[in-house]
Amino acid sequence: MSDQLSKLPRARAVLSLIGDTPLVPLRFEPEGITLQAKCEFLNPSGSIKDRLASTVLLDAEQRGLLRPDSVIVECTSGNTGIALAMVGSAMGYRVTILMSSSASGERRRLIRRLGAELILFNSAGRYQTGIEMSREMAARDPRCFLPRQFENPLNVEDHEHGTGQEILRQVNGPVDAFVSGFGTGGTLAGCGKAIKRAWPQARIIAMEPAEHALLAGECPCCHYIEGVADGFIPPLLRGAPLDGEVKVTSADAMAMARRLHRDFGLLVGTSSGANVVAALETARQLGPRANVVTLLCDRAERYFSTALFEPADDPYSANPFPSVVEFISQ
Repeated sequence: MSDQLSKLPRARAVLSLIGDTPLVPLRFEPEGITLQAKCEFLNPSGSIKDRLASTVLLDAEQRGLLRPDSVIVECTSGNTGIALAMVGSAMGYRVTILMSSSASGERRRLIRRLGAELILFNSAGRYQTGIEMSREMAARDPRCFLPRQFENPLNVEDHEHGTGQEILRQVNGPVDAFVSGFGTGGTLAGCGKAIKRAWPQARIIAMEPAEHALLAGECPCCHYIEGVADGFIPPLLRGAPLDGEVKVTSADAMAMARRLHRDFGLLVGTSSGANVVAALETARQLGPRANVVTLLCDRAERYFSTALFEPADDPYSANPFPSVVEFISQ
């Protein structure tokens, strides 16, 4: 990919900034635990989804699936939409994003600022609504190209041969556990396969919102961790080598994100806070010397209008929801 990117036209230079994000140690006191956190929020559009967007669109262009008049159409909770808008703009393609009306205003503005058309829909708690809308649009208009992030095998392959390999190079010693939430399931499946191949004893752990624990066999409910657990188990996740799940409440996710802001200077979003909570619980189970890796998925600027930044005078708390973390082994 690097040789390919070096030959891109100047307008596409932003694509060369995607990936190879740093892995940093985070020491948590008084827990007495050090985690390894991969800084995916440093990708150019601000999230891990830049990897998917560039991989899928460059592949589609090479295979002749994208033409000058093509329109890239995708349903997304926000980060993939921003990434597709950025990459599509750099590559010179029109982009139309379908997104739930409950998504934060910042995500909407970023997508529009990058030149994409934004169509909001009322999901009524059913993400499949937007996916069905995108398929209907493609059936009516042959110019539409669907990245199909929830089922495209390139999503898994990119993390297996990209993100996962980066982690293996960056971690000093064996990886004892990899912990991440899931939206499409591509990150857990791809990174999980890469890590398991190198370190078969590593545990691959899925973070789930406690209010929406589908993998744990519970009925979905509302939660405030944007970008994860979209109301169904995505097909790509079925190929992930999962060893267990950790349930994290919205309250704990937001409290940890605020702690990352204030104690570590890491301006990341709610899902990053949730990942860290789950990674800390995993590290408690495995012992203080375990190498536990997690992801800081996206930047905080797309959450300014959400509960993550309220109340402004209390960096750690204040969500009335009960605080529960539960570790489940399979």
